[in-house]
Amino acid sequence: MTERRLLRVTGPDRVEFLQGLVTNDVSRAPVYAALLSPQGKYLSDFFIVPDGSDALLVDVAADQADDLLRRLSMYKLRAKVEIAEDPRRVGRGTGPAPEGAIADPRDPALGWRSYGDAAQDSTDWNALRVAHLVPEAGVELKPNDSYILEMGFERLNGVDFRKGCYVGQEVTARMKHKTELKKGLRRVVLDGEVPPGTPIMTADGREAGVIHTQSGGRGIAYLRFDRLGDGMTAGGVPVRAE
Repeated sequence: MTERRLLRVTGPDRVEFLQGLVTNDVSRAPVYAALLSPQGKYLSDFFIVPDGSDALLVDVAADQADDLLRRLSMYKLRAKVEIAEDPRRVGRGTGPAPEGAIADPRDPALGWRSYGDAAQDSTDWNALRVAHLVPEAGVELKPNDSYILEMGFERLNGVDFRKGCYVGQEVTARMKHKTELKKGLRRVVLDGEVPPGTPIMTADGREAGVIHTQSGGRGIAYLRFDRLGDGMTAGGVPVRAE
């Protein structure tokens, strides 16, 4: 599992503050959400979880935590909020949930998350992510490059189109309502394993996308939908879109 860190947001404006920044409705926490650039590109993704009656936890990939803390602090301005590191550890599993755990809001198949005891089980997370087409920060999700609708955030309950404005909302709404997605994540079948990042080529030599996480002969690929077809390969290995 990707290493995680926790930020703790307190203060009377904590819900309103995050509500104006992130892609999901914070009033319904626990939720999965993202912070976007003004141009609508992905910066980081995280879970927002109530911590008692007076705080919210932000559960984020460890290598994104410093940048997220910096960005949230930059947006704070006069809001009555405090943002600090929380020392508790993140646990995760798909078996019996420990007391106080929350269901992963993206998909029931992704089990539970807990805060404090760092409980883990033997789940093969890559296999589970491939099976349910779930992107991971720093793997399929690329800061300043990815668009969340191409990454499946609507399917994964990571964006709310009724909550009102947030950073990058205009671009995201336009992609939802005024355009048809031409690129996105697809699950593929491979006849052999290839290095992550290997380009997927069409039969006539055009680049159709790139392969990312793989497990058990299947993988997550970012693809151009207009170039899907027979005869695709990645590093010489036959690839078929499911």
